[in-house]
Amino acid sequence: MRTETQHAVTLSQAKELIRCLADTESVLLLSPPGVGKSDVVRQAAIESGLELRSLLGTQIAPEDVSGVPKIVSNRAVFCPPRLLLPDDNKPFCLFLDELPASPPEVQKAFYSLLLERRLGEYHLPRGTWVIAAGNRTEDKSLVRTLSSALVNRLFVLPVRVDVAEWLVWAETHGVRPEVLSFVRHVPLALQRPVPAEPVPFSTPRAWAMLSRDMSLAEAAGRLTLEERRAFAFGRLTPHDAALFCALCDDGLGDLRPAADYIDDPTLLPKSGTAMWFVVNRIRQAIGNQQLRVLEGAKVNAFLTAVGEEYRFALMLDHVEQWATLGANEVMLEALKEVTGLPTSEAG
Repeated sequence: MRTETQHAVTLSQAKELIRCLADTESVLLLSPPGVGKSDVVRQAAIESGLELRSLLGTQIAPEDVSGVPKIVSNRAVFCPPRLLLPDDNKPFCLFLDELPASPPEVQKAFYSLLLERRLGEYHLPRGTWVIAAGNRTEDKSLVRTLSSALVNRLFVLPVRVDVAEWLVWAETHGVRPEVLSFVRHVPLALQRPVPAEPVPFSTPRAWAMLSRDMSLAEAAGRLTLEERRAFAFGRLTPHDAALFCALCDDGLGDLRPAADYIDDPTLLPKSGTAMWFVVNRIRQAIGNQQLRVLEGAKVNAFLTAVGEEYRFALMLDHVEQWATLGANEVMLEALKEVTGLPTSEAG
């Protein structure tokens, strides 16, 4: 099923909704792969003091949900598995992972569980959570169509990636500084669209696993440039992997906010790869009007310091924005060089 991203919530918002609703409402989290749905369900359960019990929808049969029959007083009674009906009758968190990818007969077996918290004649302990998760139809993840009967039994909750939220999580979970720095400077790289072919692509999970792989290799004394490149291309979207490796080689940890370079051009990187990266970031900041209050003298000094090639790239399609920031003199000189017109005509 397709979901509208403008209605999606962040992981922290999803966690709070789970804690508020999951004991009475069956919740289905939908998102692209690698966002962290399973982890947020686990966090919510732990924080609420509930044991987490998981079923993987793609690896179970209908009888793993409904149970097997047993003859009791000449009657057939279905005995649910202990995973779904614990002996101590304490509430728990039942997590149905990859529900949209499960076969139709398995989805059907979940109907009474999702709507009535019931397995045949047995009811789940009062206060038990029932939470499902999966990917969307557009994510090319072997997702099957959910029946309208099943959707009608669920509170469907689309989940999106929030960069600031992920960075906070990553810092507290030991993600490497160069990964944190790259995602801060290239936030779109945190979650790329699912590619048409089954190849690595960038997701929050991919970045976290790349960090783990690099740390393991470093601890073993094996983190060479070649191995870092192999790890990156084995986890990430190719252009993210290439840029990440190039910037690591050029000192990724030394990159600064865009305004710092305008304030002090001596901070500009020496290597071409890092310089073009900085130029692109400053262009984006100018285009998005993120740099509003700057000293005109410093703006002119910066544009002069970067040199002709980078100055043209910075000013392309952004002449008016630079003029607003006080770059009149340098702007007119650049226009003169580009058009061949006298300064007075360019003005």
